[in-house]
Amino acid sequence: MAAADQLAVSAVGFAAWQSSDAFRESGLPLDRLEQVRLAYERFPADATDKITVAELDGRIAGWTARETEPDYISDLWVDPACQGKGIGRALVEHLLSVMRREGLERARIHTHGSNAGAIRLYERCGFSIVWRGLEYSTSLGMEREKVHMERVLG
Repeated sequence: MAAADQLAVSAVGFAAWQSSDAFRESGLPLDRLEQVRLAYERFPADATDKITVAELDGRIAGWTARETEPDYISDLWVDPACQGKGIGRALVEHLLSVMRREGLERARIHTHGSNAGAIRLYERCGFSIVWRGLEYSTSLGMEREKVHMERVLG
């Protein structure tokens, strides 16, 4: 991934995170906000081969990643200006088809408990909530309500 693409991926991820319900309810102090921005800046360089991007009109409109385990979608971010255009769903559906081809039996995704938009999207993509509770967020440096969701592949 070119350096310019890494910057675009970083910018889209951070902007999408800031526009989410999870951020609005976080009450993060400015130093933590900068810490999160830096994490988004570093991520594309560290996970280049695990990121799938979606383009709209020649620019990165969203991205997703499978950073750790093969059945786990670790990230899904869509530029706030591009939300509502089916980009998030297309990215999720793409990863689900990749997972099916790999012979995986299920797909997993997690989000903040207050991220109602993401939960709705994942439910529309066939995911169901399997756990809700407090979990430590390393990027935020605090416990947050999280939702774990799964979908059977087949």
